[in-house]
Amino acid sequence: MRFVAIFAIVLFLVFVQETKVTKAYVSCNPLQLSPCANAITSSTTPSSICCSKLKEQRPCLCKYMKDPRLQKMISSPNAKKVASTCGSPFPNC
Repeated sequence: MRFVAIFAIVLFLVFVQETKVTKAYVSCNPLQLSPCANAITSSTTPSSICCSKLKEQRPCLCKYMKDPRLQKMISSPNAKKVASTCGSPFPNC
């Protein structure tokens, strides 16, 4: 019985560690935010796809804001409004 309990604890710890690694890895690709382009440029309500992509790419936003090609769109008031509407406010960079 004791062996089963120890095995269950070890299995749980391995699962938790794998989950952390999976969540920590994000492929930063600004094209993933393309579903948000219409909402950012025209002030329309963001789609659910836009919101999920924005949340997925949130760890990359500071990197995007440092890129001169993306900076204007990413740091615009409309982009921040979209992020707020999606429940994923911009990080402080």
